[in-house]
This record gives sequence, structure tokens and C-alpha cells, in this order.
Amino acid sequence: MGIKVAVVGATGAVGREMLQTLEERDFPSDEVVALASSKSIGKEVSYGDDRSLKVQGLDAYDFSGIDIALFSAGGSISSEFGPKVASQGAVVIDNSSKWRMEPDIPLIVPEVNSSDIASFKKRNIIANPNCSTAQLVMALKPLHDLYKIKRVVVSTYQSVSGAGNSGMDELFNQTRAVYVNDPVENKEFSKQIAFNCIPHIDIFMDDGFTKEEWKMVAETKKILDPNIEVVAHCVRVPVFIGHAEAVFIETTKQIDEGEARESLNNFPGVVVVDHRESGGYVTQQECAGEDAVYVSRLRKDPTVKNGLVFWCVSDNLRKGAALNAVQIAETVVKRHLLN
Repeated sequence: MGIKVAVVGATGAVGREMLQTLEERDFPSDEVVALASSKSIGKEVSYGDDRSLKVQGLDAYDFSGIDIALFSAGGSISSEFGPKVASQGAVVIDNSSKWRMEPDIPLIVPEVNSSDIASFKKRNIIANPNCSTAQLVMALKPLHDLYKIKRVVVSTYQSVSGAGNSGMDELFNQTRAVYVNDPVENKEFSKQIAFNCIPHIDIFMDDGFTKEEWKMVAETKKILDPNIEVVAHCVRVPVFIGHAEAVFIETTKQIDEGEARESLNNFPGVVVVDHRESGGYVTQQECAGEDAVYVSRLRKDPTVKNGLVFWCVSDNLRKGAALNAVQIAETVVKRHLLN
């Protein structure tokens, strides 16, 4: 008997990407079910290039036959339905921020900390990290193993798809409005995003950092090492898909640049494209639709004793969300951890 998978939030940007990724990677399922709110019942969503699924209503769905439930419908839905679905025996892999910092729920990037995954059996829930954190820890892991990172400074340049379909719609509509001289309306973002950058993602906290910045700090510590000091500055940029990060690390051991480059390029899911010439790097536009985390502009930081600087980009809908969730599901299956 094969595996039955449910995708909750199947009509959203990440939910659609989850369905595509399941099909692309030939996930060993007998059946895949697309679920969303009642207003989406009966709609069709693509499952691969030549198949589609009819959306069913989440509220009335019986999860008793589901083995794995991939959630990408927001924190309130995860809070309400996650424990219910988990109690019926399904392994819940949740893309929202709801469960990430719960001490008895593992926060997983399979290439980085898959050894932590088995602890999900305490509550039958596994958390998927924030999209910007996922690509960051992929690039940090091989360097941390070699040189023991003690401090990370990261500035992010995050695409509007991080805010979902509504974020992409707003960029499109504002760009069009600028060109035809129509009024520019802000709904999803605090300021105009077309032809602009906004140094503000998620809510502000009492210390002046935003919650997005806090997530990067807390999640990196949980996934990689609680002793790493992290400071982040997160910026929304007028790009549809793909997050970029400028990363500065300081280590306890002396860095060999050639060795660092080789360790990154040999790490699963990371690709180094770094030619010291015009265009010898990867940008957000080029990484859209790709699974890898791309590292470019690698060089030593001369301002600290053991420092390294690099640029990394990744498709936030894939490795930052859908792909990582499916890889978690694959790990659960391969390790025979299903009930």
C-alpha cells in the first residue's frame, strides 16, 4: 500500500509549488489530495505538466487515511488544524511560523540537521523554516563544520513572492500603474514596492528589529548551533521570485579560501558560481525555478581575523518552502518513520 499525501493550502503560491515538486521528484505516493478553504472547492490545480487535481474543502476533510500532510496555509490554519491532523496519525510538515520555535517540534533542513527529524514523534509535527533561513543555513553548514562560525551578519533582498500571490499581484499592478500613469495603491506592503526597496518585513518588535529578522536569528541557532551569534537586516525588493543574501561570517579557525569554496561546492544542494568578472555570479532572476542554493562573490573579509563574505541566492518558493517540505517528507519515508 502506497502513501497518501494531502497538501493544505493547495491554491497558494507555495501550495502549488508543493504539488509540482511532489510530481517532479516522483514522490512515492498512491494518492495526492489538494485542500483549501471552502471558496476554492472545485477549482483545479496543476499536478505535474499534464495532470490536475480538484480542490477539496479543508474544513470537512477526513484525514484518517492521510500519511503525510504538507501545510502551507498560514499560521492560523496550522494552529487550528495541525494538531487535529497529527492526532489522526498523519505526519504534519508545516510551512508556517507557528511551530518553528516549539522545543519539542523539530525544525528541519534535511541537508543540515536531518538527525533531528525523528523527534517529531512527540507531536507528529515537523516545522519547515523561514525561506530566508533555509538558504542561509545551507550555505553556512559546510563552513561551520570546517571553521566553526561564531558570528553571522546577513542582509537579505527578498522577493515579493515571500508575501504570497497577493505580493506578486501588487508588484505587477503597481509596475503597470507607474507606466500608464495610474494611481499606485499599497495593500500588501507598507510602501510602494514597484521600483523601490522596503527595509521592513513582518511586524516590528520592541528592540527595533522586525519579526522576520528575529526569525533568522532564532531559527539559525535552532537548526545549526545555539552558540552562533546572528544579526539580520531584511529588505523587500521588487523581484517576483528568489531571495538574495549578502552574508558576512566570522569563524574561530583560520579560513582557507580554496578549501571553503570546495566545501561549499561539494555540499548537497549548494552550487558555487563565482567568476571574478562581469556577470560571473548568480542573481535572483536566474535562480527562479531552480532547486539549488547558489553561492557567488566568495572572498575573505579583511576587517576581521577570520572572516569570509559571500552572496547567495535561491528560489524561495522551492528550497525556501516547497522543496524543503517535500525533502522532509522524503526523509521520513526513507527512514521508515511513518506510523
